[in-house]
Amino acid sequence: MTNRFNTAGFKKKRSVYTHKLVLFSFFFALFSLQVFSQDSIPIAKDATEEKELNFQQFFFKALSEKAIGNFQKAIENLESCHQISTNNVAVFFEFSKNYLLLHKTQLAKEYIDRALLQEPANIWMLKHLVEIHVQERRFSEAISIQQKVVALNIKERGNLVNLYYQNKNYKKAVSLIQVIEQHNTLSAKLKKLKQHLQKRNEKPEIEVVKKEIVSLKEQFKNEKSYAILKQILTTSESNWETLLEYAEEGIALFPAQPFIYLMKGKALNNQKKYKKALLTLQNGVDFVIEDQMEANFYNEMASSYKGLGRLNEVKKYLEKLEKKNKE
Repeated sequence: MTNRFNTAGFKKKRSVYTHKLVLFSFFFALFSLQVFSQDSIPIAKDATEEKELNFQQFFFKALSEKAIGNFQKAIENLESCHQISTNNVAVFFEFSKNYLLLHKTQLAKEYIDRALLQEPANIWMLKHLVEIHVQERRFSEAISIQQKVVALNIKERGNLVNLYYQNKNYKKAVSLIQVIEQHNTLSAKLKKLKQHLQKRNEKPEIEVVKKEIVSLKEQFKNEKSYAILKQILTTSESNWETLLEYAEEGIALFPAQPFIYLMKGKALNNQKKYKKALLTLQNGVDFVIEDQMEANFYNEMASSYKGLGRLNEVKKYLEKLEKKNKE
């Protein structure tokens, strides 16, 4: 009996002890987990800080190497940066710069494209892409990107003029120069380019021109042809009196030809008859179907408004002209 009681008591004590041990183990595990968690935070933080520090060291080393012309070493340091931060815009940009300096334009373009996917309106990266296209002599592509640059900063129009010139888009170059000139912001470089383009477009010698005009006038007397009239107007563009005379006759004969209105408007603007010029241009612009012709009308109308002192209208038509040139 005693043995049974003792055995039962022993079992009861052992059960209580076991229960206490389990509870102790549970609380110890919780305490250990909490301590481990608290300790793990600064460890992770230290690791992050170390990575950031390493990244900065490699990045600034890359900049230093590029500055002294060691472009390949700069790239090696950028590769270390890329291993730490695999999608960093600044790293992509620097990769592209160094590859361009090494004349590896394909790689330069690949990396700047990656960067622009993240920051498509970054003006510095867009300007860099223009440089890549220029180095490859892909001027049409460069123009397309430069137009985006101009949309972000209007002061970049001068570079767009140069690209038009390099791509042999002389009319667009002249037209944009005229727009910039209206704002009185023509640089010395653009003035020189304007003079060059004017010389390039000069007519043959004066005597030859005179003979040609006389011949055309005789033909026009016998044959009232728009083709002949257009030649007279084009050849007489610097002779405002002749231009006005034949433009007025031309409008009576061919009232739906916008080119004649444009020439008459130019002649009247040159004679400072701005109201008459504006009325003529407004009548003629409705017949325009070509973009370049429309741009020429806007430019001439801006000149009329400028002569009349209506500066808000000048701004309006210059903006229209700029928009048309981008199309």
